[in-house]
Amino acid sequence: MSTPDRRAGLDRAHPDLSIRRQCTLLSISRSGVYRCARPGNDDDDLGLMRRIDELFLAYPFLGSRRMAAMLSVDGERVNRKRVQRLMRKMASPRSDQSRERRSLRPATRYSRIS
Repeated sequence: MSTPDRRAGLDRAHPDLSIRRQCTLLSISRSGVYRCARPGNDDDDLGLMRRIDELFLAYPFLGSRRMAAMLSVDGERVNRKRVQRLMRKMASPRSDQSRERRSLRPATRYSRIS
């Protein structure tokens, strides 16, 4: 039985069994029972994702910090962590040129160690 099915079997108005006891019997955590479902703001996210995509096509080297700064210049107040989450959701490939350069360097740092 999946967790949503077990949560559906919970009866908050049961006269004899408390919610705590029902959660123990159903093997679910009480914190999941009391938690309210967060409303999704997909319309705002879609508009913001379009804007991030436009900026990413123009500037493919920008990271989440600079992208958030560019969005705030446009008047869109957005948190850097939200930009990171949306970029991960869009699976935008980032250009990490510094990492590529580091891997191409010759290993001369410990060349005298045998």
